[in-house]
Amino acid sequence: MSETVDLKAKLGLDVFKPVAIPHIKIRPGMEKDPRLKSAVRICPAGLYSENENGEVVLATIDGCLECGTCRIACGIEVLDWNHPEGGTGVQLRFG
Repeated sequence: MSETVDLKAKLGLDVFKPVAIPHIKIRPGMEKDPRLKSAVRICPAGLYSENENGEVVLATIDGCLECGTCRIACGIEVLDWNHPEGGTGVQLRFG
């Protein structure tokens, strides 16, 4: 019989190696772009949040799954999104 593991437990098995230069940035002047609000809702790692001024902020990229969901939802006009340099970022540990 196999044991069922929930999503948070699976993500807890991943290893995140810090990056020197963030691989995701909100482009300057785009903090209030309505497309960013979708990233708040759909980012599986929960990296985006909205501040009291209605601006979307990317507090940290630690824990980024590099899935590209935010890039697709927001568009390249809003986000500067690249893969992190080799040897950094997420290392998935659960098949």
